[in-house]
Amino acid sequence: MLNSGLLPLYFIIRFAVGPNGVISGDKKIPKECFVKHCDQRRKYPVLYKLEFQAAVKVETHSCRHATKPNNKEKNQNPKCIAYDYNRVVLDQLPDVPDSDYINASYVDSLLKPNAYIVTQGPTENTVNDFWRMIWQENACCIVMLTKTFDFIKVMCIQYWPSAKVNSENYGDLNISVLHEEELANFHIRTIQVVKKQGTNEEETRTLLQFHYTEWPCHTCPFSNAILEFRRRMRAVVGSRLQHDSPIVVHCNDGGGRSGVYLSIDANLELAEEEDCYDVFGYLKTLRQSRKGMVETLNQYKFIYDTLEEFVLCGFSWFPVKELSQKLKQKSMKDPETKLNEYQREYQVICKMTPRFTIGDCAGGHRGDNREKNRDVLIVPPDNFRPYLTSFQGNTFTDYINAVFVDGYTKPREYIVTEWPIKHTPGDFWSLVYDYECSAVVVLCLPPRDSQQYPPFWPEGRHSKKYGPVFTIDHISHNHYANIKTWLFRINKKIVSLTELMAGVKAPPRTVQLFQLTCWPMGHRVPTSTNSLVELMNMVERWRQRIDYGPVVVVSHDGRGRCGVYCSANACIEQVIQHGEVDVFQAVKTVRRHRPQLIENMTEYKYCYDLVLHYVLHYLNKDQKEKK
Repeated sequence: MLNSGLLPLYFIIRFAVGPNGVISGDKKIPKECFVKHCDQRRKYPVLYKLEFQAAVKVETHSCRHATKPNNKEKNQNPKCIAYDYNRVVLDQLPDVPDSDYINASYVDSLLKPNAYIVTQGPTENTVNDFWRMIWQENACCIVMLTKTFDFIKVMCIQYWPSAKVNSENYGDLNISVLHEEELANFHIRTIQVVKKQGTNEEETRTLLQFHYTEWPCHTCPFSNAILEFRRRMRAVVGSRLQHDSPIVVHCNDGGGRSGVYLSIDANLELAEEEDCYDVFGYLKTLRQSRKGMVETLNQYKFIYDTLEEFVLCGFSWFPVKELSQKLKQKSMKDPETKLNEYQREYQVICKMTPRFTIGDCAGGHRGDNREKNRDVLIVPPDNFRPYLTSFQGNTFTDYINAVFVDGYTKPREYIVTEWPIKHTPGDFWSLVYDYECSAVVVLCLPPRDSQQYPPFWPEGRHSKKYGPVFTIDHISHNHYANIKTWLFRINKKIVSLTELMAGVKAPPRTVQLFQLTCWPMGHRVPTSTNSLVELMNMVERWRQRIDYGPVVVVSHDGRGRCGVYCSANACIEQVIQHGEVDVFQAVKTVRRHRPQLIENMTEYKYCYDLVLHYVLHYLNKDQKEKK
């Protein structure tokens, strides 16, 4: 097994195993050596495997309470249960046998004993016990790492009141949500817990729930998103921790995903105190504390990748009040590297941008879809492309060269696509209709009567048909300096016999199209920054009026300009919501699904310029309007 052909056996012995037969990962890794340490494991992946296999083969402890007949049904997964020695013991309920049991374990961090309580997601049978534990342990924070429903399975019941309900009772505790903040990858809820103490007496506590919503089971999330999630949690919880209150962490079963998060959080804490990491050593600690923590080799690699990303990127945000000063600093060249901060940041982004294989983008390379791409080298990955669902005849497929892009407050907030070619306008309107898009933003103005860029919306007041099922009606239009807008009604004709027999209805939908006319073809930035920021504001005001749906962002090639629009919008949202600027992470995020977005330094620098323009000319005015 050791000498598997990946690298010589003597190399494994030399680099993976110390002189006493101990895996070299037992030593803490200094922060300055961590990237080199990760590079070595990428070069020789068997080292990951050796560490993981050694770490999970720890001595197990007794689980007598978890396996009692009365308690077995309280465990979601028999492979992730609490050891007897460090389980959370609930106060016994009168006349209820084994009511002291909950599938939850105390877990140490690398700096503090019993820093966490790791538990499974509450079920119908255990939700009252969950809230009893929260109250008994005086927890001030819950970190939830699973959706309530995933892969046609209930992962965890919703153990807090829905938006339509003021409060709910769980045993003798009354739970209500005071405030909820939604971001693209996670939600933050302020929860109030009230316990009746006597006839007219009650005690009230508040706690925060950080709910990561974009981590499906059997996969890994995006490193920069989980780091931002952890930063938000620590920024608030660090200042609220009362006495020795533990952080309650759960996924669906309190196993794989919980272990991954604890590994990242504990190692980042260690790095802050001691400038080193201990990934291997902490995995052993986790496995000795609870069964099933960090479930797979891929999860173990993800911990390394995320910590490495933090080493390379660090904290790239700064308060909006420092914007002007920061931009001056970023333009100054480093005398050693001859690069300014903009260039260094962009180099890091390019280095860390994922690359997709032809297999990842199989849909766009299929024979019947190949001619739907302007450039066969720029096609969307199948995991992140919108699939068309409107049946338009047997010659049409589910494919369009488009890709989802996350915003700051909503996942998949944008759909980036190219200007339709001669035979794809029907696909374009299918995209807008199928995904109930609220707006279409066109960031270019091709020459009139261009064969390469045919018109794909009615230019006059008449209706026009695109493809076999979609007819677009002109409702109204308004033209301003550098911006044109049209309001359209999309009518869909049912042509599928199956849908006709089932009585499926296709209600008309309304969409507003915005076109920026001051960004000539061949220009890297528009001639009017003010017009682009005004366009963003117009789109936002329109979306507020008609409820939020995805925004389709169109450029001539589906790469240039689109990334600027999506990144700048995300940055402006962050400025408004949190008073922070983080162009670096916004650009990194938009390039996740289409690496060609923000394809040069000019566009990257221009994102900063757009944010500065917004802050100087719009921020105070927009905030007053919202108030």
